[in-house]
Amino acid sequence: MKHIDIKDVMNDASYIDKEVTVCGWVRTSRDSKNVAFLEINDGTSLKHLQIVIDKAVMSGYENALRLGTSVCVKGVAVPARQGGAEINATSIEVLGECPLDYPLQKKRHTLEFLRTMPHLRVRTNTFNAVFRVRSVMANTIHTYFQDRGYVYIHTPLITGSDCEGAGEVFRVTTHGFDTEYKDEQEYYANDFFGKKAGLSVSGQLEGEVAAMALGKIYTFGPSFRAENSNTPRHVAEFWHVEPEVAFAELPDIIAIAEDMIKYIIKDILKKCPDELAFFDAHFEKGLLDKLNSLVETDFAVLDYTDAIDILKKADKEFAYPCDWGCDLQTEHERYITEEVFKKPVFIINYPKAIKSFYMKQNPDGKTVAATDLLVPGVGEIIGCSEREADYDKLLSAMKERNMDLDAYTDYLELRKFGSVPHSGFGLGFERILMYVTGISNIRDVILYPRTVGNVR
Repeated sequence: MKHIDIKDVMNDASYIDKEVTVCGWVRTSRDSKNVAFLEINDGTSLKHLQIVIDKAVMSGYENALRLGTSVCVKGVAVPARQGGAEINATSIEVLGECPLDYPLQKKRHTLEFLRTMPHLRVRTNTFNAVFRVRSVMANTIHTYFQDRGYVYIHTPLITGSDCEGAGEVFRVTTHGFDTEYKDEQEYYANDFFGKKAGLSVSGQLEGEVAAMALGKIYTFGPSFRAENSNTPRHVAEFWHVEPEVAFAELPDIIAIAEDMIKYIIKDILKKCPDELAFFDAHFEKGLLDKLNSLVETDFAVLDYTDAIDILKKADKEFAYPCDWGCDLQTEHERYITEEVFKKPVFIINYPKAIKSFYMKQNPDGKTVAATDLLVPGVGEIIGCSEREADYDKLLSAMKERNMDLDAYTDYLELRKFGSVPHSGFGLGFERILMYVTGISNIRDVILYPRTVGNVR
């Protein structure tokens, strides 16, 4: 049906004193002796549009007062006392009735309660704002890379290899439960692909293939990890931004990562002021100051060995040990970013034993040219490294991990035929959304979170 977006009615003064038609869902309602009021929202604006019903000239509007009801309203747009516009209704058509047991009756619900109804929580102010920022940020990321000459690559979601080598892969199969096969090898030999296949944990390996011909590429799509981690930072299905850059060494890719993060946040500050003000008021006091400070601040770069020294000397007791060789935990990451540096920090040169097989081995034989970008409040949001370009060193690292070399033939051959230094990183899209919105649980920045024991 022909109608005008609520955002346009509220922001465009040319609609004032003209008859307009708007549609939306009832968010609040009030009924008094002579006048009734509705506030409706159609998803185009964080702010609701007030509808004024003069009972002397209208009747049959009663069902439209129920929260959750969808309506089509015709009326005259007039200036609102708080700015913008409101509608003096001349007619209201109920498009979809909503019963009294509609669960979103209160103005504020806990995020935990709203997770039980992902199909309805998007109608609240919180998720209206979250998914609007998510949409703008996705476009911003594409714009950043497209404007800088990167080629957008669609890497496969079904793969025969495990990028991280950790075995946390969801299996893809056409077989149901069957006991007729004598062993696993026979089972997969009779499957759709004739071999074991799984959902991709990362598009990096295929991204490197593309970068070896196209120079600068990026991927932006879903990744899947069967990691049994029931934490506020982990989901089994998430979105991943992964650039790969030929002829780039570790300092080069660090500069790209910092520039990209600042570009994203600067653009969100410009395009989503109402949403960020909402998050600042309701989820993280000082959020706007934090984001504005980030775009004006140089990120710190800290060697892993120095980070361990800082943690060991800290006047603070950690739940997890922090000796050289350990993987940094969230509490360590947050201490470094929030209490020591008070800004984002790149930790570089991690022990090779705790990092992936594909990372460039440093001359010391103990560390790799890898970095994680840690940010206050969230911890790691980027994992980054220069890739090992030497065939023999890469092969040795894979053999040390007892990896199936046949599954990585293409990847190894990149090091035989015109190998070059190259680097890349993976940005967890939901994690930077958490940082920008102040939302503390990753389940609340994705439409349908997939976690251990939870899929619907």
